[in-house]
Amino acid sequence: MNQVAIQISDKSYINSSDKTTKQVIKNLQITLANNEFVCLVGPSGCGKTTLLNILAKLDTQFSGSIELRPEHSQPKVAYVFQNPRLLPWRTVYENIQLASAAKPETLDFLLASMGLADEKDSYPEHLSLGMSRRVSIIRAFATAPDLLLMDEPFVSLDPPTARQVRELLIDLWTKRPHKILFVTHDLREAITLADRLIFLNSSPMSVISEVPVTIPRNKRHQEIKIEQFRQQLFIDYPQIAELL
Repeated sequence: MNQVAIQISDKSYINSSDKTTKQVIKNLQITLANNEFVCLVGPSGCGKTTLLNILAKLDTQFSGSIELRPEHSQPKVAYVFQNPRLLPWRTVYENIQLASAAKPETLDFLLASMGLADEKDSYPEHLSLGMSRRVSIIRAFATAPDLLLMDEPFVSLDPPTARQVRELLIDLWTKRPHKILFVTHDLREAITLADRLIFLNSSPMSVISEVPVTIPRNKRHQEIKIEQFRQQLFIDYPQIAELL
C-alpha cells in the first residue's frame, strides 16, 4: 500500500533564556493511506505546525522516523503555508512554473479547476487573498507530491470565500487525488474536508482520538449535517470539547 507512517518519539526545544527543555511532541504515531485526506485538529500552539515542518524536512531535530511507502529515492512533499508566499515580480503562471516541471496543459487544467484561468498573467499584487491562496494550492498540486501538507491555508478568509476555496480544493483533490495532511483548529472545516479526523492535545502533543467522517461527500454542503456530526462528536468524545 502507498502509505505514510509517522512515528515521533520526542521533539523538544531548549528555551534560550533559562535553558530549560520543553517537550513539544511525545510518542506520536500517525499513518495516512493512499490518497487519504486527513485533518489534524487541536488547540492553537499544540505543535501542529512543528509536525508539518518535520514532515517537510524543515526541522530535522527530533527522535523518530518518517516513512513514505513504497519507498523510493526522492519522495516529494509539497507544503501550502498560511501565507501564500508568491513572488511579487512573477505572474501567477510563472509562480506555478517555478515549482513544477508539469506540462502546460496540466497547469492550464489546474488553473481552470481553481477558477483562475483568466488570472494566469496577473501579478500577485492584483489578486485577492483568496485568489493568492488558490494559486499556492495549484502550485502544490502541480508538483504531483507523494504527500501534501496544508497549514491552515484558509485562516483569516471571510466565510463565503473560505467556503468557495474549500469546495474548489475538494473538487481538485477529487480529480487529482493525493495524500493530504491538513492542519486546522476549525472543527466544522475539518468535518467538511476530511476522510478522517485526528485530534491532538498539547504539552506535549499526542493523539487522543481518531474519527472517520461518515457524512457522504455529496452531502457535506449541508450545514445541518456538519453540525449534527460535530455535536455527536462532543457526545461520543467529551475530551474533544475541552480542546477547542
